[in-house]
Amino acid sequence: MSLDLAQCSDRELAALARAGQQQAYREFLSRYKAPVFRLIRNNIGDPDEAMDLTQESFVAGFGALGRYDADRPFQVWISRIALNKCRDWARRRAVRSFFSRALPLESAHDVASEGPGPDAEAADRTELERVRAAMSRLAPNLREVLILRGVEDLSQSETAELLQVSEKTVETRLHRARAKLKALLGETTTHAAE
Repeated sequence: MSLDLAQCSDRELAALARAGQQQAYREFLSRYKAPVFRLIRNNIGDPDEAMDLTQESFVAGFGALGRYDADRPFQVWISRIALNKCRDWARRRAVRSFFSRALPLESAHDVASEGPGPDAEAADRTELERVRAAMSRLAPNLREVLILRGVEDLSQSETAELLQVSEKTVETRLHRARAKLKALLGETTTHAAE
């Protein structure tokens, strides 16, 4: 008689995974890979990089499974790891960007730009792309709250737990994020009309 892992709780799956049951890891991936990928993609905007960071998040999570608190949802725990991977990625990208700008002009043709060029910014885009571009300009703490509450549809308490802040902080950041996003979207509309 085999155990139906789809019926197991996160706590049971974690115990099975710690005991060496490879199928438990596969069940965790089946349950949470898509939401973690969406969280990362919405945070960094690059689907290819998001796939790599999703894999890195699960490798790190599975490697640290001994530290998982089974009294909490696995999705919150793995999402926290994913957000940390996004932050690390953004720091590495900033460092690469700094060094690429520091190269002599004769070497500049070898360096690919990390962001879209001015002509791409001015090009006609769909509304979704315009919103994503504006969201990428938000401070990370505002973008994270906006993604978790607005895109991933987490509750205020789930978002607070994932980010390890108070619910009031989530509420304040969400208000600021929405106001800033509205201003950024208005700014792009104004520039497009000029």
